[in-house]
Amino acid sequence: MIEQDTIRLLRECDAGIKMGVASIDDVISYISDPDLQQLLTTCKNDHITLKDEIQTLLHKYHDEGKEPDAMAKGMSWLKTNVKLVLNESDYTIASLMTDGCNMGIKSLNQFLNEFRAADETSKDIAKRLIQLEEQLVQNVKKFL
Repeated sequence: MIEQDTIRLLRECDAGIKMGVASIDDVISYISDPDLQQLLTTCKNDHITLKDEIQTLLHKYHDEGKEPDAMAKGMSWLKTNVKLVLNESDYTIASLMTDGCNMGIKSLNQFLNEFRAADETSKDIAKRLIQLEEQLVQNVKKFL
């Protein structure tokens, strides 16, 4: 049970990071404020570092990780592009990032509760990912 929950939690973290990085990539070229661009670039790099850590652990369990749900990814892309077409601004980008982070925080907490038997290392990774998301929400508030 511990190994199964550990793998499941790591896979969900992996999918969440991929979704977050893709979302940042979707908006980065629209940013006008260099401070916001730096915030998102730093956040993306922090996510990639955590993703590498997850991949190492998943490899130990002979698991390839998980791609984000195709429907969720498609809907996110559509929402992002429609909002940016209607209002290409740093406010819109900060709002989109806040919404995405809040959804990620909610999902990750749900997975921590669902996969209670996961090992402490994977729980720590999920908690660090939640902290990254919470920090980004705080950091982009000044652009709202």
